Amino acid sequence: MKIYRATVSAVIDLLQQIFVNGLYADKVIGYALKKNTVWGSRDRRFVAETTYQMVRWWRLINELVDEKNDNYTLHYFKLFAAWRIVNNLDLPDWKEFSGIDKTKILENYERLKHIRKFRESIPDWMDELGVAELGEQRWTTELAELNKMAKLVLRVNTLKITTENLQQLLLKHEIETTANPHYPDALLTEKRTNFYFMDEYKQGLFEIQDASSQLVAPFMKLEEGMTVIDACAGAGGKSLHMAAMMNNKGKLISMDVEEKKMVELYKRAQRGGVKIIETRLINENEVERLKNSADRLLLDVPCSGLGVLRRKPMDKWKLSLDIINEKKELQQKIIADYSQMLKPGGMMVYATCSILPSENQHQVKEFLDNNKDFEFIEDRKVLPSEGFDGFYMARMKRIC
Repeated sequence: MKIYRATVSAVIDLLQQIFVNGLYADKVIGYALKKNTVWGSRDRRFVAETTYQMVRWWRLINELVDEKNDNYTLHYFKLFAAWRIVNNLDLPDWKEFSGIDKTKILENYERLKHIRKFRESIPDWMDELGVAELGEQRWTTELAELNKMAKLVLRVNTLKITTENLQQLLLKHEIETTANPHYPDALLTEKRTNFYFMDEYKQGLFEIQDASSQLVAPFMKLEEGMTVIDACAGAGGKSLHMAAMMNNKGKLISMDVEEKKMVELYKRAQRGGVKIIETRLINENEVERLKNSADRLLLDVPCSGLGVLRRKPMDKWKLSLDIINEKKELQQKIIADYSQMLKPGGMMVYATCSILPSENQHQVKEFLDNNKDFEFIEDRKVLPSEGFDGFYMARMKRIC
């Protein structure tokens, strides 16, 4: 496939914004796609996918190019060239690529691909942490999975349509989907398209939500008429799923510390025909007001996100051991403080999108050791090698 200087230069500019200016990949890519309206679908796909792939493999690519250059733009062109070479893609005869030693780059790649931290393109500390928590074999397997392209999964909004009827509607757009009995509300599709512009999305017939994330709502053991609190709701994907499972009957309080996320959740609920969600900002006063009020409580806590690196490769370069340790302290504080909102006899689910036991089983054990009025019911670990995002969820019951 022929490449063009304008779109390659756009990729170089985006990479400089990400790695020189410290901006987030999704933000700068989204802004670039919105700004450059003259790009066709092919150009937009090239810019977005190439940028994301280079972010994902950033350490490996840099190791392939021995010589450094004070001219950022020229150096980034050489990094682009290295990425093309190891992916068996042609390079145009441009001056920016003069002096590229293809043989040397391939020799470097042959040497580095036998060293996991280079082959999988991660920081040293992350490799050491993964081995310490999961063991050599498991970490090697899961890390390779986390560098694969994330699957595109839709969640059928059962308040408005059945799975079968949505499949038929999507077929009219030449979008084939596959259902999976293990994920009853999920549809998997191979076709990459901008679903957000489709009428079916605007009508609230579906949401985009990974299959592993869709396991949380059923794990809550919900019933119609319950009072449910989603205390770390974010933009509300799990809240919307829970409301659908409750058939819009009961009360669902969705909370977060960020107001803009609550605004987004309200819009999504309106679009999806969800009537039982009430959005609130969470703080100490709100926790006190809701004490002993919930039949079910979901704590989908902030975490390292090491189970979703497929979707967020930038996190490899933003995370650190200090940040993960801070998140673990926050997790324990959240579960200790927010659990007060649960009624005696009610059940609480603690969830993360991490694959680290120190953020998952260990946190649950510490909470239970310190809170004898709760008992463990069951947990579920979902690993990236199972096909979707890495996830953890544990259900506990308040006994008094």
